[in-house]
Amino acid sequence: MKRIDKENYYLDIAQAVLGRATCLRKCYGAIIVRNDEVIATGYNGAPRGRKNCVDLGLCTREELKIPSGQRYELCRSVHAEANAIISAARRDLLGATLYMACKDPNTGELVPGTTSCSMCRRLIINAGISRVVIRNTPTEYSVVHVEDWVREDDTVPEPV
Repeated sequence: MKRIDKENYYLDIAQAVLGRATCLRKCYGAIIVRNDEVIATGYNGAPRGRKNCVDLGLCTREELKIPSGQRYELCRSVHAEANAIISAARRDLLGATLYMACKDPNTGELVPGTTSCSMCRRLIINAGISRVVIRNTPTEYSVVHVEDWVREDDTVPEPV
């Protein structure tokens, strides 16, 4: 029997968490791990007490044909990374790793090459998380060092 490596072990858990996601566009699951202990989990869905897109059968951004990565203020969902961070104390997040997986809700297929949006990146930076591991295939993943997001500030406009 071949033992699964730690990164894929935690990515499998993040992938199980995305089974709770309620978005009609993309289903994300995230877990935060520090010192080999799962600190928090999160998936994308409407704030507590509000109706989810799957329950309404409606995605405002989809109806308005808004491209992926734009106009998040129109989205009902709290992102998976944000939900995981909300569920943890900052002292437990310092130096932690966030594991994330994404599936297309229509096909059930993993979505390779996904990453956190700019708003979630800011939350991850401020939470003190050091790495983000993103599932691309059932066994392959990408590793982002959060210090790179700090250095490559996506909120500063490019000079014209």
